[in-house]
Amino acid sequence: MSARIAEKTRKTTETEISIKLNIDGTGESKINSSIGFLDHMLELFAFWGHFDLEIATNSADLKVDIHHANEDLGIVLGQVFKEALGDKMGIKRIGSATVPMESVVASVIVDISGRDHCLIDVDKTIFDSKRRIQVLLDAKNKKDEYSLEYATHFLEALSKQLGMNLNIKIENPSMDLHTTLEPVFKALGKALDEATQIDPRRKGIPSTKGVID
Repeated sequence: MSARIAEKTRKTTETEISIKLNIDGTGESKINSSIGFLDHMLELFAFWGHFDLEIATNSADLKVDIHHANEDLGIVLGQVFKEALGDKMGIKRIGSATVPMESVVASVIVDISGRDHCLIDVDKTIFDSKRRIQVLLDAKNKKDEYSLEYATHFLEALSKQLGMNLNIKIENPSMDLHTTLEPVFKALGKALDEATQIDPRRKGIPSTKGVID
């Protein structure tokens, strides 16, 4: 099997992001997204997914907020994964994982189908039932604070660019953002690791169509 490695630099007037990825790595990471909380989440993602991951970001508009740096990073990470997977020959394609942290339980299911979809279902027991996504911290106007809303934008961009169906269920969410999101990123790493592994029984592309875009 050829090395499943890719790298990409994407530059806009708002951000410049460079990512190097080895899908079949050891979980080593060197990450500087300019967003400290997201750095930690992606370190967990790489460790539990056994991905070697390097990220460098230079954002011109962080003085405004972290929106573009956060979403653009999801875009580039999805593109790098898609490139590294190539024609997706022999991959398992579907993966799932459930990870707990204190009272929080995060379950993640992925399908690298070529069709993007992202659903994040948060247990509504402590949230307004009229809202699908509840910002866990009152931090929307603080440029250096992360939120579940920002995580949603990142994950939606990742799934769109990779062509991945991503379903996340968060049970018993904590009002502490770290406790709520850490198991999500761990489970995402484990699920994506499973989905990208080569199935020795699979001789071709894992689709009855014979192709995954």
